[in-house]
Amino acid sequence: MNSIDGREQRERETDSLDARTLYEQALDCMHEQRNSDALILLNRVLELNRRDAQALYARAVTNLSMSNFRKAGCDLLKTIAVDPGFLEAYKHLGFVQLTLGKEEEALKTLQKALDIDPGYAGVYGVIGDTWLDLGEYEKAKEAFESALRLEPESVESHYKIAMYYLSRGDMAGLKKEYEILKTLDAEMAEQIGSLYF
Repeated sequence: MNSIDGREQRERETDSLDARTLYEQALDCMHEQRNSDALILLNRVLELNRRDAQALYARAVTNLSMSNFRKAGCDLLKTIAVDPGFLEAYKHLGFVQLTLGKEEEALKTLQKALDIDPGYAGVYGVIGDTWLDLGEYEKAKEAFESALRLEPESVESHYKIAMYYLSRGDMAGLKKEYEILKTLDAEMAEQIGSLYF
């Protein structure tokens, strides 16, 4: 190996180490809800490697937490282009599409995630939310129940089906989910209880 090739190899290794350090710092910022700092760090990571699926996804999640849905959607599409098996990216993209009023696109995106992993419970919750938005209440209930079959102790899924029951005026169903939530997450149950019981 000549000296130029060796130097280029060392530069690539240094960039890779720098990118990992920056990425870890960005995750710390995200955890501390310092979103602007996280975005700066993630942009630097992506300057070093614009095809870093983890960094693209982290930047999308950061933008989501800041309600920058279009930017998040762009990064989620890029994440999927780089790594078509990145399930969380599909779930979040479906959520973005739902938020932007693109329910049919959301359902297609979420179905792609289920095509990759039919046992991905988190996707069923977003599918249920989408069906609720479309006024397809029984399909929403089926999706929430699918999530619960896969993860019976999921606080999020119990909460979502509780909200389904509320939307349908089914206070008995809401009460049942409230009782289950009391055993899983007392704080979440109290939020429901204080509003509806």
